[in-house]
Amino acid sequence: MVIVVLFFVKNKNLFESTVKYFGGNQQAGLTYDPNETVADLVNKSTTGDGIPDWEKILLGLDPTKKENVPGVPDSVTIAKMMQTNEASPQTTTDDSNLTQTEKVSREFFATVTSLQESGAIDANGNMNQATQDQLTNSLINNIQNSPQRKIYQLSDIKIINDNSVSAIKKYNVALNNIFSKTPTKESVMDILQKFAPDDTGNNTDSSVLPELTPIITQMTDSENGMLTTQVPQILAQLHLDTINAMEGMIENLNDVQQYSTDPIVAFSGMSKYDQNSTLFSKASLYLAYLINLELKIVK
Repeated sequence: MVIVVLFFVKNKNLFESTVKYFGGNQQAGLTYDPNETVADLVNKSTTGDGIPDWEKILLGLDPTKKENVPGVPDSVTIAKMMQTNEASPQTTTDDSNLTQTEKVSREFFATVTSLQESGAIDANGNMNQATQDQLTNSLINNIQNSPQRKIYQLSDIKIINDNSVSAIKKYNVALNNIFSKTPTKESVMDILQKFAPDDTGNNTDSSVLPELTPIITQMTDSENGMLTTQVPQILAQLHLDTINAMEGMIENLNDVQQYSTDPIVAFSGMSKYDQNSTLFSKASLYLAYLINLELKIVK
């Protein structure tokens, strides 16, 4: 069972050692630097053109460029997008095919319009601290509050009414066989460190994200193996907790791979991966301890 822990522990606490763009305040999930304030986060403009990075991301623009349309300043591009949005209200009635970023963008347009009408945002786009906090909290909620899509129940695993030493030994062998496959060449941390921008916020390289696929595949194979393994009843809950934490990690990494098309979902995956890897480590360590306790390897 120790193999289970060793296989994934190298990916734990991912963001503690990732560059500042994805580090810092894990509650916010979008902070550039742990010393920056909420106002800094709202107003951060990597290119210095006065357009906040998060606003460009919501609109599907690259925050590291001043001209996402060559020869056209992003301020002009965004103004045209706003006009198009206001001129086409019929498009708001069907959001079944929208990405999460597009949905958040629509909410953003509606919020900004409301704030402008109330006077919280002036004609020059300036806002007070309360307004900054409102917009920031809206972004944080969209990143943090997306639920895990699949949560397994005890009825989904193969529990046997046999807590004998022989049954636990057989279970332990089965788990070690599941997790004894050759590890992937790189860890999640290795890949996301190549993806993440440097200290200036530049040079994000989303082309490396497909390198997460072998890791996702290996995790999925391990999860499927655990779902089909016969589990002694005394180990069932920890077995289930380990599977659900692994499922969360799989979903998180799949979401990270959507960075180019749905950055809000990608940020959510990045924000939650460390949490789920911690849950996996705890559940698998407790499971390993209980197995060893039942086999009288530890006292």
